[in-house]
Amino acid sequence: MTIYIASDHAGFVLKELVVTYLSENGYNVINMGTSSAANPVDYPDFAHAVVRALDTDREAYGILICGTGIGMSIAANRFPHIRATLCQTEQEAMLARQHNNANIICLGARIIDAEQAFLCVKQFMTTDFDGGRHQNRLDKIKNNIQI
Repeated sequence: MTIYIASDHAGFVLKELVVTYLSENGYNVINMGTSSAANPVDYPDFAHAVVRALDTDREAYGILICGTGIGMSIAANRFPHIRATLCQTEQEAMLARQHNNANIICLGARIIDAEQAFLCVKQFMTTDFDGGRHQNRLDKIKNNIQI
């Protein structure tokens, strides 16, 4: 399974730890930047890099990390094939996959520590989409049908 990962400067340290964690657990990780915590960068540039990768690799997943995770989730969710979710707990990660078929998990480096991030990522990567009634809801979102 391929995972595209990126961060801004605020998420750089956590991103590097998550890359190591995923690599040690057998995932194919493609690190799309940034390359330093020292130089401020704009999070939308890195969110869009992962979004573009997922546009051509629809079986892959993404991880985006910034200070809170909020900016990354907003930037990523502007695209119709993306379902990015901000997660701080394992339960949020599980439900994001089960109910929303999320394909990007967003993490806040100033909000959660590395151990909690690993737990969220593990849960996200090992949970399947339930489909069924949840697919109907995703179809409504995709087709802009109001409930």
